[in-house]
Amino acid sequence: RDWREGAVGRGPRGSRPRSAACVGQVVLPGDVLLLPAHPDEDGERLRLGAGAAPRGRLLCGPGLRRCGVGLLVTKCGLLRHRRAGGAAAGGAYWVDSQQKRYVPVKGDHVIGIVTAKAGDVFKLDVGGSEQASLSYLAFEGATKRNRPNVQVGDLVYGQFLVANKDMEPEMVCIDSSGRSSGMGIIGQDGFLFKVSLGLIRKLLAPKCEIIQELSQLYPFELVLGMNGRIWVKAKTVQQTLIIVNILEACEYMTAEQRKQALSL
Repeated sequence: RDWREGAVGRGPRGSRPRSAACVGQVVLPGDVLLLPAHPDEDGERLRLGAGAAPRGRLLCGPGLRRCGVGLLVTKCGLLRHRRAGGAAAGGAYWVDSQQKRYVPVKGDHVIGIVTAKAGDVFKLDVGGSEQASLSYLAFEGATKRNRPNVQVGDLVYGQFLVANKDMEPEMVCIDSSGRSSGMGIIGQDGFLFKVSLGLIRKLLAPKCEIIQELSQLYPFELVLGMNGRIWVKAKTVQQTLIIVNILEACEYMTAEQRKQALSL
């Protein structure tokens, strides 16, 4: 019997952790997370919860892949869960890990750099293993006569419509209702820099203390991409560089250290 001490769900037969014990713990590639709809027949498989099957939609996030009995772990990291809104069950499960290369995920909002025009399609560098495509019709109000003014080197903020291992990533700058919702071409001014994917997830968290503290320092515009790219623009170049330096250093700073840096 193969099991390793110290990892969640890898104990002798009969140890079946509940969802509270699995979420927030380390999972390894190859682990199977059983859904509530399936009986826990194997004690070495993780269990997300007990009871009836969830009636809400269950989303499978980065680091997890659907398999016959539940979710298969594909990355090493911490298992995370976000509950669905309202009284519906389900929500989203994903693996929070430290990785350097961004892997496109459907629905992620990213910042891309236009590298080429190929007919009616733009090619964008999103920091992944291959470039993403963006149609000129994927902008709000775009038609064959009214084409968006996109040039090579422009920054584009959009979301992935198609992202899987067998197809080329495809981006759009509109939501399901055809509205831009803040997506599109980013202004020429500003500063673009790259940070770790873990810091991006921290900055995108609801009521992020880092963003709230920076907003009290200077007024500025900020665009965060899930691919680790940040675009920031303040009133002056000096203020912009100060915000950039704080954002680059805040990943490993405590709250007290951030306050000292902001007070300088």
